[in-house]
Order: sequence, then C-alpha cells, then structure tokens
Amino acid sequence: MGLPPYGETFFHRPTGRSSDGRLVIDFMAEYFELPLTPPYIGVVEEERSGAINYIQGVNYAVVGAPALDIAFYEERGIHNPITNFSLRYQLEWFNDMLPSLCKKSSNYCNEFVKRSLVVLGPFGGNDYTHSFLSGAGIDEVNTFVPLVVNAIASATKELLEIGVGTIVVPGILPSGCTSAYLTNYESSNKEDYDPETGCLIWVNQLVEYHNQLLQMQLNQIRDLHPHATVIFADFYNAAMLLFRSPQTYGFSRGGLRACCGGGGAYNYNSSAQCGEAGSTACDDPSLYVNWDGYHLTEAANRWISKGLLKGPYTIPHINTLCASSLVSY
Repeated sequence: MGLPPYGETFFHRPTGRSSDGRLVIDFMAEYFELPLTPPYIGVVEEERSGAINYIQGVNYAVVGAPALDIAFYEERGIHNPITNFSLRYQLEWFNDMLPSLCKKSSNYCNEFVKRSLVVLGPFGGNDYTHSFLSGAGIDEVNTFVPLVVNAIASATKELLEIGVGTIVVPGILPSGCTSAYLTNYESSNKEDYDPETGCLIWVNQLVEYHNQLLQMQLNQIRDLHPHATVIFADFYNAAMLLFRSPQTYGFSRGGLRACCGGGGAYNYNSSAQCGEAGSTACDDPSLYVNWDGYHLTEAANRWISKGLLKGPYTIPHINTLCASSLVSY
C-alpha cells in the first residue's frame, strides 16, 4: 500500500490506503463536511514533534488486521504474514488518543466523544482470508464467524460505554467476487459460480452468514443503548449492484478483473501483486471495480458510498443524521 501506483487517482502518491484513491470512509467524511482522517501513527509522530496542536479525527486502520487476536489463529496453525495488530490494539490506540482529543475539561471531552462519528471496520474479511490462505477449510472457518462477530460487538459496546454517540459498523464486502479469491479458488465446477455475477457462491455465503450475525448482534446492542445511534452499513449489497451490472455504473472492463496485478484470467498473481515487480496497472482505474485483487477502486468506493449515504444500504438510514452535529474520529 506504500508503493505506486497506490493513491495515483486522487492523492497522486501512496498514502497507505488500499486503493488507487479514496476509500468509503473518505467519502463519508466529505459527505459530512469533515476532514479526511490521518493515520494514527502519523498523528502520534506529529504530536511528539510538536507539529500538531489540534486533532479532529484519527484513522486507526491497519492493513490486514483481523478482529480476533493473532494468538487465536496461531494456536490453530493459521498465520497472518501482514500484521500482528488486531481490533483490540486499535481500540487501545483509540483510548490512548482520547487525552489528546480532550485537552479541555472532562465535560468538553464527554461532549466531544458524544458528537463523534466512529466507523468500526469493516472487520472480519481479514480473519477469513488469512484462514483460507493458511489451509483452513470452509467448515472450520464457519466456526470462526460467531467469534469474529462477538469481537466486533464487544468493541461496539466498549465504544458506546465510553460515550460515543454515533457508530457505524460495516458488514464485509462480497469476497467471492474479488480477483484474488477467484484466482486462488478457481473451480472446474460451474455450480460453484453465481451465473449472474461470476462470483464464488460458497465464499459469499460465508460473508452473508457473517453479516446476518452482525446485524443480529447490533439489534441487541441498540436495545441496550437506546440513546446512541448504531448504524449497520451494508457494504455487501451496496457492492453487489456493481458486480451484477458493472456496465450500468460505468465499469466497462467488468467487475471481476483487477486493474492492478500480475496477470492471469483475473489479473491477480500472489507472486506479483500490485506495486511489486512483475505487476502492471491499467490506464484508467475508473473502468474497473477491483483495484488490486482484494480491494476496490476509488470509483467503486464512490458508488458504494452513495448507496450508503444516499441510498438504502444503512440501517437506520445514515442520511437522517445532522452533519453539523458530528465530528470525525
């Protein structure tokens, strides 16, 4: 994520974002007229150097981070070669940053947190991807889903107990439509593929199971915290519009082939991933849904954001929130 051509479309340089440009959270910030949130590590470094004296928001995301701790997977022979940081670490960073955000009175801090818009995730995709890549089968991975969802629900409740007033909890995207999954789990059995989209059915069924359990947990959390706003962001169905009818949304190169990759039927090669030697990028990412095998292009993220912010893909509808009452976090 730190090498070209990442970031080429909007930022014109790599920023650590897993796309050619902006992510859904960036479009959400713009919609609510909030600044794009800087990465946590950068904020900490600027604070130490005295280069920053006011923080309005922070992005704690770590590429490849799972919801469950790495130790859980290591005990089962499942390895994450990308990061040792999980959701728990990001929550710790959130708590560590609160004093910097709340330099005034405790009343100010309480009000600041209450007015903050927190986006928690999406979490879960990395848990399942690294499990499959380590050789776990679908039956075993299915048993992880309730544990992953419980971790997300626990984090949601922790944030609400701190006093966060509005929290968006996304479901996960249809992984069965990604170039990486389609390459890694290519099948000679036509029944493994959705005839409408070409996506892998069994992978998307796992994702749907995760999203269903997550919504059930969020319903329970709303009952426990009636004065807070807990929003489920349906990334899955917002994205499926693009995979079902890519041409309708301007994706003339289709939904399944990556813009940036190392060749093959879906332009994904684990030995020559986007930004690495042997990979190439397309001339116009806006014609593609998929950016690098696992992640989406800015153009796709824009459409998903529209579905969330102006369409039917948030529960309750996020467009009923008053932008002037929010600060990003």
